[in-house]
Amino acid sequence: MKMSGANEQNDESGRDAGGRRTSRQRLPSLTPNFPLTSKETGRVVTNVVSPESHRGWHSRGYLPHWDHPGLIQSLNFRLGDALPQEVLDRWKNELVLVNPTGSAGVSPAAFPQSRRDADAPGERPRQIELRRRVEEFLDAGHGACWLRQPDVAALVEGAMRHFDGDRYRLLAWCVMPNHVHALIETSEGFPLADVLHSWKSFTSRKVSNLIGRVGPFWQREYLDRYVRDAEHYQTVVAYIEGNPVKAGLAKVKTEWPWSSARFRATPGSAGVSPASW
Repeated sequence: MKMSGANEQNDESGRDAGGRRTSRQRLPSLTPNFPLTSKETGRVVTNVVSPESHRGWHSRGYLPHWDHPGLIQSLNFRLGDALPQEVLDRWKNELVLVNPTGSAGVSPAAFPQSRRDADAPGERPRQIELRRRVEEFLDAGHGACWLRQPDVAALVEGAMRHFDGDRYRLLAWCVMPNHVHALIETSEGFPLADVLHSWKSFTSRKVSNLIGRVGPFWQREYLDRYVRDAEHYQTVVAYIEGNPVKAGLAKVKTEWPWSSARFRATPGSAGVSPASW
C-alpha cells in the first residue's frame, strides 16, 4: 500500500497537522502494542519474509536496514543544512562503511540470515560510532536550525502525531533545532520509508509557505535502527526525551515543548525507568 503524503485532516492530538490547536484531544500512544520482554520487542524473527509493500532487508546506501511490520524503529532525520554530505562521507570512509570497490553500501547478503540484526558481527561498533558522531554534530546546532521556531516545530510535531494509532504507534519523539528523533512501532501496509516520506514531504511544503523558503528542507538520508529488547527500548526513549538536556537546551526534559516527555504523567511510564535528568 502506498501512503499519501497529505496530512490535511485535523489531528485528534489537539493540534492539526500544521500545529494549530483543535477542539478534539487525543493523547499519543507512548506504549507499544505488545508486551515488552527482555529478549525481543519485535514479535517476528529477522529471517522471515516481509509482507508485500515492506522491503524487508535492504540497503539505502551504506548499511543494511530492515523494514518489517511490528518492529519498534528508532529514527533520526535532519534538516538539509544540518550535516554537510562531505562530512558524512568522510566519516563513512574513516569507519570503512564503503565497499572496497568504491560503491557505497554493505550488502545484507554479507550477514548470515540468522544474524541480520543490530548485533551483526563486525558492524555494530562502526554503526554505533557513526551514530555518535552524527548525534554530537547535530547537537552542536549547525545550520539554520529552522526547527527552533515554535511554529515550525509545532508543524513537524503535528505531522508525526497525525497518523499515530492509524499507520503506526508513536512511542517517543523530540523535535530539536536541526533534527528530529522519533520512535515508532510499524504497522503492516505502511512501510517505514513511506512514513518518513509522508512526514517530510508534507512539512516541506508547509514550511515553504510558512517561512518563504525554497529548496530542499530535509536531507534525503536518515538513520534508523530497530529496537532489540526492553532494555534497549528504555535506553532509546530516555535518550530521545533527554536530548534537549544533553544539548544544553533545557534543564529538565519536561521543559522542552516539542517532546513526548511532557506527556508522560508519571516516572517509569511506557516501560521507561525514571530518568535522572
